[in-house]
Amino acid sequence: MSGQAPRALTEYMRPGLLQLQAQPPLALYLHLPWCIRKCPYCDFNSHAVRGDEAVVRWAGADAPAVTQVAAPAELPEQRYIDALIADLEVALPLVWGRTVHSVFIGGGTPSLFSPQAIDRLLGDVRARLRLEADCEITLEANPGTFEKDRFRAYRAAGVTRLSVGVQSFDDGLLQAVGRVHDRRQAIAALEEAAQAFDTFNLDLMYALPGQTPAMLAQDLATALALAPPHLSVYHLTIEPNTFFAKHPPVLPEDDVAYGMLDQITEATGRAGLERYEVSAYARPRHRCVHNLNYWQFGDYLGIGAGAHSKLSFAHRVVRQVRLREPGLYMAQALAGAALAQDEDVRRADLPFEFMLNALRLREGFALQDFTERTGLPLSAIAAGLAEGERRGLLLRDAARVRPTEKGFDFLSDLQEIFLAGA
Repeated sequence: MSGQAPRALTEYMRPGLLQLQAQPPLALYLHLPWCIRKCPYCDFNSHAVRGDEAVVRWAGADAPAVTQVAAPAELPEQRYIDALIADLEVALPLVWGRTVHSVFIGGGTPSLFSPQAIDRLLGDVRARLRLEADCEITLEANPGTFEKDRFRAYRAAGVTRLSVGVQSFDDGLLQAVGRVHDRRQAIAALEEAAQAFDTFNLDLMYALPGQTPAMLAQDLATALALAPPHLSVYHLTIEPNTFFAKHPPVLPEDDVAYGMLDQITEATGRAGLERYEVSAYARPRHRCVHNLNYWQFGDYLGIGAGAHSKLSFAHRVVRQVRLREPGLYMAQALAGAALAQDEDVRRADLPFEFMLNALRLREGFALQDFTERTGLPLSAIAAGLAEGERRGLLLRDAARVRPTEKGFDFLSDLQEIFLAGA
């Protein structure tokens, strides 16, 4: 499959059916697609590097509780960064003059890339884009891919926030979901993150194979004892085209999983973390700016293998997808043709796309934001709002709409009201 270059700028700017009065905030997403081993539940565009022994040397029983990382020969750091920057340069006309409010380096496992590579990447980005003075720059990291002082080196490279994918502190559960780290390494990584960064995310999962409420309580107690400023807790779901989809594990029953969510809400509340999004809990001033931009239907430029973009113009909202396979992406990005898809979002789909994101927020959204970010009149969602209110899933006043407690608990039902033709 060959890629394509973006359309000419005049194509994006030509007249259309939408009337967007202003552009929303802009974020930058950079995708680094490699990981040590593909997790059986993961449907992200991630690719295992070959030769695990070349990647990780596990600490011995008497060694410090850290994992020592050796950059694998198969990881083409410099060529991939060359491709990212070439891809960014081709995309620059689409975001020219706009300020970037957040940067997120995701994957895969971006912490497989050396601090020197991340330093080069961020330097090249800053040379081409105007970043907000206090721009949030997040790097995803896994406990199985760090060594002592490695996180401090990422901080020195310009990263301001770490997102640590722990998933569980139970060694048996970690094995069941294919993670490459253990409890000890997870705790060591989080302690290092707390020392190296002013803020960081701790990511957990629940309703794991064989997990009981008591096991979840222990995971939460361990996590909260580390005083994370931000905690994300995701329900394990079986996604198509994953190992778990082909070989389904035995998961907790739905009523047990609902009870687990109550456990999470109660425990985080006692610890002073506010549930500001359906899966996110934070202390004051530690919300994730980058994720908030997604949920508020902001714009984002996605660079890297399989990365997605959403960009707004005066008369259209555009979605782009980059080529997925890393080798093909690198070759095509360096040739100026990294796109696999470049399409206008259909007018009929915009209400659902907006609601799919905005209703995840406890605070909901301002009605003015709907009109500004979709270019549509409020009449486009009037019937859906009325139905949501009738079913007790929504509350609204003259300025805002937000989900009720019932709406938060049955979020999929609430979002589906806004599907085109629903």
